[in-house]
Amino acid sequence: QVQLVESGGGLVQPGGSLRLSCAASGFTLDGYAIGWFRQAPGKEREMISCISSSDGSTYYADSVKGRFTISRDNAKNTVYLQMNSLKPEDTGIYYCNAARGWRDYWGQGTQVTVSS
Repeated sequence: QVQLVESGGGLVQPGGSLRLSCAASGFTLDGYAIGWFRQAPGKEREMISCISSSDGSTYYADSVKGRFTISRDNAKNTVYLQMNSLKPEDTGIYYCNAARGWRDYWGQGTQVTVSS
């Protein structure tokens, strides 16, 4: 069964850090482009970061650039999103996506809440 499972979300104070994980099962992430998306309350889902399948190049939305880092560990079949200097506006549900040709898989999401 093909599955992506996010973990690592939670409640954190402004300025804090979290590391999200996206673990794949039923397929290998090698060869897939991986994206992290965020859906804030009342807003549409948006891509905040992605990492290519080929050369490991990365993209960050302006809102997270310099604070978030995406990485992948193909040996563990897992992608990570290190989030530092978190702000209240980072609150939302975080989803990972794996895409390769017509294959497009989503996880169920993990909640991140940044609040004092």
